[in-house]
Amino acid sequence: MAASVAPTSQTTPAALPPSVFTLPQTAQLEALYTIIRDKTTSRGDFLFYSDRIIRLLVEEGLNHLPVVPKMVETPTGSKYDGVGFEGKICGVSILRAGEAMEAGLREVCRSVRIGKILIQRDEETALPKLFYSKLPEDIASRYVLLLDPMLATGGSAMKAVEVLKEHGVPEERIIFINLIAAPEGLKSFCTKFPALRVITGWIDKGLNEKSYIIPGLGDFGERRYCE
Repeated sequence: MAASVAPTSQTTPAALPPSVFTLPQTAQLEALYTIIRDKTTSRGDFLFYSDRIIRLLVEEGLNHLPVVPKMVETPTGSKYDGVGFEGKICGVSILRAGEAMEAGLREVCRSVRIGKILIQRDEETALPKLFYSKLPEDIASRYVLLLDPMLATGGSAMKAVEVLKEHGVPEERIIFINLIAAPEGLKSFCTKFPALRVITGWIDKGLNEKSYIIPGLGDFGERRYCE
């Protein structure tokens, strides 16, 4: 019988900010990440396996939403004391790569409302700048799942959270869902927004001199949308 191999490239849990939660680090999960990291993986396989990870991340994100007691009657006539979600939710994707995560959210949350935020680097200041946003009118009353697959320096994600807060969303009602994060970006992001929760699938070694995540998987948007 072949021996199981435990994942070894993940940052140790002791190094994580308390607001960061990772998916269970199983051999199956590392196998999925190995496929999408491989530069020879076809676009079709990249779509399929990254969608599998996104679905796991969304499900984990929903686990962090508050619930309230709810009693229902079963088909047998019995009463069941269960729970229900406390409030309404919505998704907000950071364009363009974040759009890839919208389908995974819709698969598990029926008729969920989704907003969009476009943030790009300002050529003059080199800082993230808001170019476009379209959010539900009642977003201030919702729990927000903020979607972006890659967290490198954290600049775009931090700007997106600022936009949400400007629209009245309390920080503690925001859950950032992410495939791969760099420790540097996580530290900056969580230091600035300590009440916000982060659900990430994998924490990589760090950033290189160009601020690319290492080992990373390349440009998620390019691999997702381009042949």
